[in-house]
Amino acid sequence: TNERINDAVAEPVVYMMDRYVVGGFYRVHAERGIDENLNAPGASFVPLAFEQSAHTPQPGMKAGSSAPNRFYMYGVIGRLAMLAASYELETTDPDAEIYD
Repeated sequence: TNERINDAVAEPVVYMMDRYVVGGFYRVHAERGIDENLNAPGASFVPLAFEQSAHTPQPGMKAGSSAPNRFYMYGVIGRLAMLAASYELETTDPDAEIYD
């Protein structure tokens, strides 16, 4: 990940219901690098800020100059991850729907 919070490497973790991002946090680790597992002792967790919507333009700002909507990006990545997981489950046990 290339995201940082207070100069510490951070990665987003989102909770999803169906295809919607319903919550999440940043996993932050000041002693780890961008290519290391951040889920280790010394990690801290920072809530994702949901109180300000990135869907609406900010008053007085030029169109397109507002920060990108990260929740949308995280949702797209989360949906792709769920799709990939469903394909992996299907190849592991293609007859999972058939009960004996």
